[in-house]
Amino acid sequence: MGGGRMLPILGAFRHHIFLRTSSLTASTPRAFTSQIIKSPSLLSLDLSDSWSSPSKQSEQSYTAEEYSNNCIAKIIDGKAIAENIRSRIASEVSRMKELIGHVPGLAVILVGQRRDSQTYVRNKIIASEEVGIKIKMISLPENCDECEVCNVLCRFNKDPSIHGVLVQLPLPQHLDEAKILNVINVEKDVDGFHPVNMGNLAMQGMEPLFIPCTPKGCIELLVQSGVEITGKKAVVIGRSNIVGLPMSLLLQRHHATVTVVHDFTKKPEKITREADILVTAAGVANLVRGSWLKPGVVIVDVGTNPIEDRRSEHGYRLIGDVCLEEAIRTASAITPVPGGVGPMTVAMLLYNTLLSAKRAFNFT
Repeated sequence: MGGGRMLPILGAFRHHIFLRTSSLTASTPRAFTSQIIKSPSLLSLDLSDSWSSPSKQSEQSYTAEEYSNNCIAKIIDGKAIAENIRSRIASEVSRMKELIGHVPGLAVILVGQRRDSQTYVRNKIIASEEVGIKIKMISLPENCDECEVCNVLCRFNKDPSIHGVLVQLPLPQHLDEAKILNVINVEKDVDGFHPVNMGNLAMQGMEPLFIPCTPKGCIELLVQSGVEITGKKAVVIGRSNIVGLPMSLLLQRHHATVTVVHDFTKKPEKITREADILVTAAGVANLVRGSWLKPGVVIVDVGTNPIEDRRSEHGYRLIGDVCLEEAIRTASAITPVPGGVGPMTVAMLLYNTLLSAKRAFNFT
């Protein structure tokens, strides 16, 4: 039984040479990356550790009172940054269509009727159509079995017009998420959740074909906002496979010193107060209060939490994991909810899909 579960991973392992060098091949030139996004390839970041004697360098410090009196946090406009990236993607898709007569194709599988998942899928469809990416969407019933989902995945894996395949998460509890994600062709895994892509994200000297969209979008927000990551203390709240885990790995690849806070962490507020960069992905409204924050911290709030609001058109509004009203007096910069990380997640999905199509067509 154990050997049977290993077969899909062993099958995917045959791609390891391609994965190791994918970012350096002619099909994915560095110029293309720099044209659309600013975060560098992971291989270009790799450095060997070279320990030296402890230095007595002092860091500039601020008291909370000093910082709050002088500054109000800069709002990192994820919507504006994402629109700029999407505009560049649209131009590249148009160029591809003009020169070779093909456009990227994205397939999305939605299982069940979760309202939030339906909203996310609708946003992906709209965004894809706006930049010229062809999209196919398959909706399966809540009570479908794994074989039905896997059969659809296999069909898209073999379809040469499809360059990105994703299953909208979370899946209904009766489905084995890991097994289903492992069926996706690693070369079309634009969500970046395949075990091979996640494994290569974790290892120095390796480059995943795709980095998960939300963590990739968070890094791009930091880079485009001029935030220094190397050598900084970063705290990630949450350890999900979708955000927390890959976010912590990606920050390490950018040479931050990373601590992960989760449900079982003792005194999380004490740990969080040490962060120069704080990424929250707990899914708990207003979990992080002003007292949790170090003066001058940069906050990336991934949380999207609906709370009742009778004044809102839909009867609710979205807020993040961080209490914005309190954080804005202490932080140096913060992403809003909505309008921060969300648009960047979609933009990175489009970017990954374009990247996959360029590899498939060897288009430069």
